[in-house]
Amino acid sequence: MIDTHTHLYSEEFDEDRDKMIERAISKGVSKFFLPAIDSQSHQKMFDLETKYPNQIFSMIGLHPCYVKPESWENELKLVEDFLNQRKFPAIGEIGIDLYWDKTTLDIQIKAFEKQIDWAIEKDLPIVIHTRSSFDETFEVLERKKHSKLRGIFHCFSGDLEQAKHAIDLGFSLGIGGVVTFKNGKIDQFLNEISLDKIVLETDSPYLAPVPFRGKRNESSYLDLVVGKLVDIYQKDFAEIDRITTENAEKIFEIL
Repeated sequence: MIDTHTHLYSEEFDEDRDKMIERAISKGVSKFFLPAIDSQSHQKMFDLETKYPNQIFSMIGLHPCYVKPESWENELKLVEDFLNQRKFPAIGEIGIDLYWDKTTLDIQIKAFEKQIDWAIEKDLPIVIHTRSSFDETFEVLERKKHSKLRGIFHCFSGDLEQAKHAIDLGFSLGIGGVVTFKNGKIDQFLNEISLDKIVLETDSPYLAPVPFRGKRNESSYLDLVVGKLVDIYQKDFAEIDRITTENAEKIFEIL
């Protein structure tokens, strides 16, 4: 299994980070992809990458919730500098979030578009964060449509029409703990989406799957997400694991 989205550097793991990572590896999680948030997350990500060079991979990007009027341009400059210094598997997590703050929409769009431009220029996938903003996110993606534009809609929580739209634009769906929630709704239509367009994620320490909902999430719980996909797709665990792992490897080009 590959956890395509986990915040292993989060302070929630400060007390037992190595044990938590080893727990996940023992459960069959072979690789972990870490989304950047802002400059405060960079060194923590890189340190983990150094410690686990065969398992942990850092992305780079500016999270939409951290696009602030006073700092976003400087933050983007740091992202650009890193992109010119070393290789990354993806630019992320980037996108639009109107759940917490609608007043920054204009600069969120500017930051999103700039990072999309870099992804196209460097032929990298993007990992999209979209919350209460599917329409606005799709508007940007339609405007920026390009043969090289691809990636993952992280923590997908939209409806069937939005899922199909994302896939039509060249994206896969990141499926995590939400698929196990009674009110998550995506389990009601996910079997209409090809498994070839699905990748696994936890978004740990957030969005823990049932029966741990409301508690700290961790990458070792990825098997609970696969367990739910077994029910939805009526395929065995090993096949879900194989297909979603291959999907992630293709997106991040780690074949």
